[in-house]
Amino acid sequence: MIVVTSVNVNGIRAAAKKGFIEWLAATEADVICLQEVRSEPEQLPVELRDLDGWHTVWAPAATKGRAGVAVLSRQEPSRTTVGFESAEFDNSGRYVEIDLPGLTVASLYLPSGEVGTERQEEKERFMAEFLVHLRKLRTRAAADGREVVVCGDWNIAHRPEDLKNWKANQKAAGFLPEERAWLSRVYDEAGYVDVVRRLHPDRTGPYSWWSYRGRAFDNDSGWRIDLIVTTPDLASTCIEARVERADSHAERWSDHAPVTAEFAFGDN
Repeated sequence: MIVVTSVNVNGIRAAAKKGFIEWLAATEADVICLQEVRSEPEQLPVELRDLDGWHTVWAPAATKGRAGVAVLSRQEPSRTTVGFESAEFDNSGRYVEIDLPGLTVASLYLPSGEVGTERQEEKERFMAEFLVHLRKLRTRAAADGREVVVCGDWNIAHRPEDLKNWKANQKAAGFLPEERAWLSRVYDEAGYVDVVRRLHPDRTGPYSWWSYRGRAFDNDSGWRIDLIVTTPDLASTCIEARVERADSHAERWSDHAPVTAEFAFGDN
C-alpha cells in the first residue's frame, strides 16, 4: 500500500503554531504534498527543519512570502525536479516532483486568479503550459513503466457538486466555464483521473477549502479544489480517498483540509 496526502497549509509557519506539527506526527501518509508553504527552508520552525523519518524537497518562490510547494516522503527519491521547464513559472514555487520506485509524485499550486485582472491572465498562461507538461509527463512515465500522481491546490472546482454556492460563482475565478473546460481536458484529453470523484461520483463535495470569513466551515459552505489526480492504472488501485476535515473550526490549522488517498500499489 501507499498513502498519499495533499494539503495547502496556508503558510507553514502559521500552521505549525496551530496543529500542523501534531498532525504530521500522527499521519500514516507515505508521501505528503504541501502547497502555499510561504517560507524559505531556513525560515522553517525548528521542528520542521530536520524531520526524522522524512526526506524533504522544498521549492520556495523567488518572491519571498509567496506560494511555495514541497514534497515529504518516507522513502528517499531517486530524482527531484522543481518546475516544469517553464521560463515564466519555474521559480514561482508552484510545482515540484519526485520519483519513487514505479511512481512520480508532484505537488502543484495552481494560481488562484481574479477575474478581470493580470492574476487571471497569469492563471490562464500557467494552465496552457501545464497541460502540455501533463501530457509529456504521462508519456514519459508510460515509457518508463511508471505511474503518476499530481496532488495539490488546483484552484478550480470542476462541477456544481464541487462547491456549495455554485450558482452564485459562475462568473468567479475558480468556477469559470473556461477553467472547468480546461480541467475536463486534463481528464479527457491528457487522460488523468480525479481519484476522489472516481470513488464518490455522485456525492456533493467532499469540500476541501472553506473561507475563514463568516461561518463557511460551520455551514460546510466550501469548495473542492484540492485534488489528487493520477494516471488511470494507478487510479484503479485507489481503495480509499477522503478529506480529513477538522472536527471544529477551532481545530483547523489551515483554511484547507488534507486530502488523502490510499493505493494498493507496489511493495509499500
